Amino acid sequence: MQRRFLVTLLIALASGLFLGSRPAQAFGFDDVAEIARQQAAAPYQAPDERLPAALSSLDYDALRDIRYRPERAVWRAEGLPFELQFFHLGGSNRAAVAVHELQAGQARPLAYDATAWDYGRNRLDSSGFGTLGYAGFRVHHALNSPAYKDELVVFLGASYFRALGRGQQYGLSARGLGIDTVGAPAGAGEEFPRFKAFWIERPAPDATALVIHALLDSPRATGAYRFELRPGDTTQMDVQARLFLRVASVLPAGTPAIATLGIAPLTSMFLHGENQPRTSDFRPEVHDSDGLLVAGTPAGAASPEWLWRPLFNPARPQASSFALQRLQGFGLLQRDRRFAAYEDAEARYDRRPSAWVEPLSDWGPGRVELLLLPTPDETHDNVAAYWVPAQLPTPGQALDLAWRLHWQGDMPAAGSTPPLGETQQSRRGFGWFDAKSPPAPGDMKWLIDFDGPTLRGLPAGAAVEAVVTAAPVDGRETARVLEARAYPHPLSGWRLHLRVQRLAPQAPVELRAFLRHAGGALTETWTALIPPEQP
Repeated sequence: MQRRFLVTLLIALASGLFLGSRPAQAFGFDDVAEIARQQAAAPYQAPDERLPAALSSLDYDALRDIRYRPERAVWRAEGLPFELQFFHLGGSNRAAVAVHELQAGQARPLAYDATAWDYGRNRLDSSGFGTLGYAGFRVHHALNSPAYKDELVVFLGASYFRALGRGQQYGLSARGLGIDTVGAPAGAGEEFPRFKAFWIERPAPDATALVIHALLDSPRATGAYRFELRPGDTTQMDVQARLFLRVASVLPAGTPAIATLGIAPLTSMFLHGENQPRTSDFRPEVHDSDGLLVAGTPAGAASPEWLWRPLFNPARPQASSFALQRLQGFGLLQRDRRFAAYEDAEARYDRRPSAWVEPLSDWGPGRVELLLLPTPDETHDNVAAYWVPAQLPTPGQALDLAWRLHWQGDMPAAGSTPPLGETQQSRRGFGWFDAKSPPAPGDMKWLIDFDGPTLRGLPAGAAVEAVVTAAPVDGRETARVLEARAYPHPLSGWRLHLRVQRLAPQAPVELRAFLRHAGGALTETWTALIPPEQP
C-alpha cells in the first residue's frame, strides 16, 4: 500500500495537481525541484522494500537471468534514436523507482508489465507480482554502429549511474550525491541517497540528446536533477542539480549533522597495478581507474594547478583531500590503454572509461576528497572521489550546482591549456645497481614517466629541472629528498628518478613532483601519499 501511494503521489505531482496554477505542459526541472523542496520540509519516508518471497530470495546470477525483452523496449516501435529497457526487482534490488515518459509536457507513468520479461531459467509465477515497479532502467542508442543500439547509460541502485563513450566497456560509476562517505559519527556510517522517481523526455526522431529528470531522497537531504545525455566518442552528461537539506524540525531526535556533503561523486576499483604489483595474478594490472586528476586554484595561488595522484589498494582505509579556492575539474581516469598492461581478454580493462567532472559555474571554495579502501578482489569498488563545499547550505535553502560529466577514453581532461605533460606511470622499488650500495632504512625510490606535447617539443639538450617537495606533517619534516633528476625517456617523454628517505616511520609522507623548463611547468604535478609504516 505504501509503494502504491507513493507512485500515485508522484504521478499527481508530475501532472501539476500539487503545484498550484502551474500548467502541466510546463513540467520540468523546476517542478521536480519543487517536489524536492516540499519533501525537505517533511519527515523522511523510507521506501517499501517488501517483495514476493520468490523474488526476495533470488541470488545475483538468478536476478541477472531476468531480462527485459528487447522487442518491448520503449520507443522501439516508433524507431526513435533512443530506447528504454528496465531492470527487475529482486535479490538486493528491493526498492522500486517510479519511471515516467514526458511528452508535450504531459507525464505518463511507464507501468510494470509482467509479460515484458524473459525470466530465463528461473521458475517464477509472475501472476501474483502485481504492480511491482522497476529497480532501474537503461538507455540504448546506436553508439558504435547504426545497425545496432548499444547500452549507453544505466541508472540502478541508490543514486548510482554509469555511461559509455564509443568503443568503451562499463567500468567506474557516478552518483547523484554522497553523504558522510568520510567523517560519519561512530556507528552512523555513510548515508546513500537514492533516486526514487524519473521523468524521461520523449526524444524527437532526429534527436542527438536525451533529457532525464530525477528526484533524489535520503533521511537528511532531497534534490532535483536534470541530465542531458549526448553520446559520442566522449559521451557527455550535462547535470543540473538543486539540493535541499531537511529542516531540523522534521529530523528524528539525535540525528547528527552532515559531516561530508559529496558533490558529483565518482566510484571505482583499484586492485593492483604497476605501482603495486601482485605476483599471484597473471594480469600485470587490474583496475577500472589508475589515478585521480584534480585541477583548481589553491588558496592564495594566482593560477590553477594540475595534480595527479596514483591510486593503490591500501592495507587500511585512507582518506586525503586537496583544498581549493576554485575548482576547475576532477576525475578518476584510466590512463593506461595498452592491452598488454592488463592481459585480460574478458574484462578488457583497457577499454574502461575515465570520468571527468567539469563545473559549469564557480562552486566556491572547498576540497576534492579521495577515499581508498582495501579490497581483496576486483568485484568490490574501493575508490571514491567527490567535491566537498567549504560551507553547507542552510537546511531548506536551495544549493544550485551544474557540471558536465565526460565519459571519455584516452583524450586529455577538458580545460588543460596548454596541455601539460601527463604522468604515464610511476613505479616504486630498487634495482640491481641500488643493491650494490644497499639503501638505508626508510629509503624509497620511484621512477616516474611523463609524456605529452610540451615534452616532445623540447629541443635537444634542453635543461629540464625536477622540482620535488616533501610536505611537512604537523610542522615536522617527515621525509628528505636524496635524489631528483630528469632525463629523456628512451621511447618518449621524460623520466624522473626520485629517491627519498623517510625520517619518521609512523608518520605519513606526502610528495609532490613535476618537471620545469625555463621557469615554466612542463608537466602536471605527480603527488603521492605514503601511509605510515605498519608497526
